[in-house]
Amino acid sequence: MRHSNKSKKILALFLVLMFGFVIFLAVMLYTALHNRDIPSIYSEESTKAQRGSIISADGFHIATTQKLYKAVVNTRNIDPDKEELFIQLFSIYSGTEPSEIRERLHTRKGSVTLSYHISPKEAMYLKTLAFELRRLGVFIEYETPSGDRVLQGLNILESGEARQYPYGNLLTPLLGYPRKIEEDGYTRVYGIKGLEKFFDEELNPQQNKTQKALRDVNGYLILNKQSQAKRQINGLTVKLNIPIMLQSRIETITDQIKEQLQADEIIATVMESKTGKIVALASSNRFDPSHIRTADYPSLNTNAIEYSFEPGSVVKPIIFSLLLDRGLINPYDMVNGHNGRFTMGRKTIVDEHAFSMISAEDVIVHSSNIGIAQLAQKLNGAEFTEGLKRFGFTHFSGIDLPYEKRGSIPSSTQLNNYLYKAITSYGYGMRSNAMQMIKAYNVFNNGGRLINPMVVEALYDDNGRTIPMQIQAPIQVISPATAARMKQILIKTVNEGTGTAAKTPGLEIGGKTGTAHIAKNGAYVNSYHTSFIGFANDAKHSYTIGIAVIEPRTVYFASITAVPVFKAIVDLMVEEKYLIPNPSAVTEMSVMPQEPTRP
Repeated sequence: MRHSNKSKKILALFLVLMFGFVIFLAVMLYTALHNRDIPSIYSEESTKAQRGSIISADGFHIATTQKLYKAVVNTRNIDPDKEELFIQLFSIYSGTEPSEIRERLHTRKGSVTLSYHISPKEAMYLKTLAFELRRLGVFIEYETPSGDRVLQGLNILESGEARQYPYGNLLTPLLGYPRKIEEDGYTRVYGIKGLEKFFDEELNPQQNKTQKALRDVNGYLILNKQSQAKRQINGLTVKLNIPIMLQSRIETITDQIKEQLQADEIIATVMESKTGKIVALASSNRFDPSHIRTADYPSLNTNAIEYSFEPGSVVKPIIFSLLLDRGLINPYDMVNGHNGRFTMGRKTIVDEHAFSMISAEDVIVHSSNIGIAQLAQKLNGAEFTEGLKRFGFTHFSGIDLPYEKRGSIPSSTQLNNYLYKAITSYGYGMRSNAMQMIKAYNVFNNGGRLINPMVVEALYDDNGRTIPMQIQAPIQVISPATAARMKQILIKTVNEGTGTAAKTPGLEIGGKTGTAHIAKNGAYVNSYHTSFIGFANDAKHSYTIGIAVIEPRTVYFASITAVPVFKAIVDLMVEEKYLIPNPSAVTEMSVMPQEPTRP
């Protein structure tokens, strides 16, 4: 009996062992056949590449990108006994008030964003803090309902980028502005207007930085030969031809004279005549790209190219040069001025100053509508239209900016009509933008060659490699001899005609005024656009300078609205050594007897 009981006990023990062994095998089989959440021994980090900068010719950063970060913590990982330590340290490192941190921590359990829009410098400090908090044991593991144990700590994550404009409204609206777009939880910046738009593809980042490597117990990468990495390729840097000091001082000139004239806007452009480099493009109407208000909306367009208008008398020298280049006129031919009033068909043309007879070149010098209307009849419609097109009208100016308006001119058929010829010859019945006019006038100061205006000098990558801008070859529009003769006529216009206020001793100054009625709702009104386009040269430098004054209200003649802006810019360029007057000419002018001032 005792032996039988002993056998039963042995059998029971055996069965228990066998059952345990079967359970062990079942567990092992389950483990082998099912996926397991095994912590990876590898970790991967990614850093977003940045949008490129826009810098001035003298190296100042006008538009830059700043990365933004956010601080995220899982409240379940904070040791309740060390929560106040966490709050105080995070406040010191981030500059956030302790009460604000405390409130955020208690909004809910789980992942909480403590701060958005953290600067790169603050992010660096907070990453150091995150490491120290782990070392101090501020963070503890917690167990999820599924049994997983989690330890996350404080994470500093890239949240996006912000465009910075350190000089406020400088160089606007030329500079343009961007907008923000959310991409997978990351805020990106894209150009909408101006240079930001035209060079958006080049400014945009090319490749993010990624690193994959073994990690330590705290999750930090252990970089070695087995690590995998892609380098960060940021957007290109756009370098302008425009120096910041010249630009800012010309903007001040436009601001002051706009206020004096109570004008809608003043636009001023300075271009190197031989290269086409734009060294200043200023508007009196500007805005801060970082804080655009509703009141700024009318100022967002670059009106040097986006606003077209009837240019008025500044077109006369272009028509004159077409006639001269074809040998259809001689500068000394005499033209009947009809004593300032001339009826052509159903239209009566009036001159501000009455002449009986006037030389052909003095038609330009004294801006005679009657004279140029008669001279223009020597061109047929095709010659007239094609001539204007050769000077760049109805074509994009080629400037590196978006949204240009090309303007318009009458057709060849229309210009076969004598009235169309007449009114177009003094700048009505056609439309152009200010940049097209400057490009056209530059022909006279550049040996008859047409070149494109350029705002940007070159693009640069992070390694300093230069990517030059593509430059279109010059086009010979009129002969060098014709250009030289036109240049002399424009110099005479400044010395004796409508542009005398532009004279500067020791410099070669030429140009032409333009005053044009504005048409509104299909009829000309008592409002005007005025302009002065010309050149300023010394022995080594040559510049073409254009001024457009949009609707001046105190006075409307170009000679006392646009010319003073031109003169102020030339004086500034002399002061800043862009132009060096001939000392002997200056001395000679200073000792000459002065004429008594006229009332």
